[in-house]
Amino acid sequence: MSGLPQKKKPLLAVIYGGRSGEHEVSITSAAAIVANLDKKKYRLLPVYIDRRGPWLAGVGPKQAAAALEHRRPIKAADGWTAVRRADIVLPIVHGTGGEDGALQGWLELCGIPYVGSGVLGSAVGMDKDVQKRLLKLAGLPILPYLAFTAAEWRERRSQIIKQCHTSLRWPLFIKPANLGSSVGITKTRTTKELIRGIALALRYDTKVVVEQGLERPREVECGVIGLDRPQVSKFGEIEPANDFYDYEAKYASSGTKLAIPADLPAQTEALLAAYAERTYRVLEAGGFSRIDFFLTRGPRPKIYVNEINTLPGFTAGSMFPKLWAASGLPFGKLLDRLISCALERSRWRSRLTTDARKK
Repeated sequence: MSGLPQKKKPLLAVIYGGRSGEHEVSITSAAAIVANLDKKKYRLLPVYIDRRGPWLAGVGPKQAAAALEHRRPIKAADGWTAVRRADIVLPIVHGTGGEDGALQGWLELCGIPYVGSGVLGSAVGMDKDVQKRLLKLAGLPILPYLAFTAAEWRERRSQIIKQCHTSLRWPLFIKPANLGSSVGITKTRTTKELIRGIALALRYDTKVVVEQGLERPREVECGVIGLDRPQVSKFGEIEPANDFYDYEAKYASSGTKLAIPADLPAQTEALLAAYAERTYRVLEAGGFSRIDFFLTRGPRPKIYVNEINTLPGFTAGSMFPKLWAASGLPFGKLLDRLISCALERSRWRSRLTTDARKK
């Protein structure tokens, strides 16, 4: 689809929920999007994917949250069919099955424009192991890490533990390779904690990343939007309420503090912006992303790229919309910009030929 109908408001499908550990976060993000979307510009079609998998058309985030809380099933029209009628889709399914390229691939096959990174950028951004390999290959600074599968852990557990001791320094962070919102992440300082952390991570994914941590690092983030000429937002700093920025500190604690803009020397900020744009390009991101950094403390901080998030949260406490609001792009205008990027990319692709016989 190369553009939008001119005589009526475009139908925007907001797909949310999903079958991942970030289900509740997705509902909250969708609620914020629906509340801030300019209804004068778009016709809204909410499509909820419940935990069992069915797509439910016309189910808003408040209804989905209530059904989830009271464990009530929802009866609604088939969402698969409804989405096919949409002029554009805003996929806000955090985690596996929505942020990893799977949903984007289906939308590509259907020929429906959608907001956010494409199949490759989404898949790479979701896999913490693969994205770190590419960042390292591109010469971007990352912390040392190991990655291994569930099968490798079963077959050579003692060797992996030994490798963690010899090639990494405590504290170590144990992460499911393919998940977000800090779900399943553990900070460890002993071998016993390491083993427990790996067991937890393997409940959420079949691949685990063990990453060397820093003592009391500064956690700095920025938003990036755009296609061929991406723009970087102001930077924000997180002071988590807990020992690190875990799920509770992100979504359940009132003690986490966000400083926007972050107090950074101009030279450091310029270097961070350059790293952010390069990370965005290297990992084939498109449309929008949030990029997270660690900085050591002191007058000459060392900078490390932590990770990219190609589908950051849009909740009331999420950094991505806050960063862009501080950069002069309030929530509603931000959504307009992201939708505009999606349509621009769709127009580009519509000009490509699919007939090898054409000269």
